[in-house]
Amino acid sequence: QVQLRESGGGLVQAGGSLRLSCTASTRPSRNYIMAWFRQAPGKDREFVSTIKWRGDTTYYADSVRGRCTISRDDDKNTLYLQMNSLKPEDSAVYYCAADLVWGDSDVVRQERHYDYWGQGTQVTVSS
Repeated sequence: QVQLRESGGGLVQAGGSLRLSCTASTRPSRNYIMAWFRQAPGKDREFVSTIKWRGDTTYYADSVRGRCTISRDDDKNTLYLQMNSLKPEDSAVYYCAADLVWGDSDVVRQERHYDYWGQGTQVTVSS
């Protein structure tokens, strides 16, 4: 069982940046693949990005590719999402997720693939 806690959300103007963090309670976190999802009001939760063990493979949603970078520091049991050039449509609750199993690109983009979830952190981008 792993517990995840997100931090780093907040209010930022369009064009600004934020770095989200997700700390895992279990060691070693390197056993888990980790991901970011987000959910805007009235919408389904959607995939943002995922990272494999050791960070050697990453995937991004088209909507954030080129603006966001996912990374992990397993010595600190922490996952990051650096978000730049933020847009109002990026406003959402951002969730960290983890699982022990990797899969192909379509699989690891699915919410149902992940067994462990954090409580979320709110990101609001003003225009």
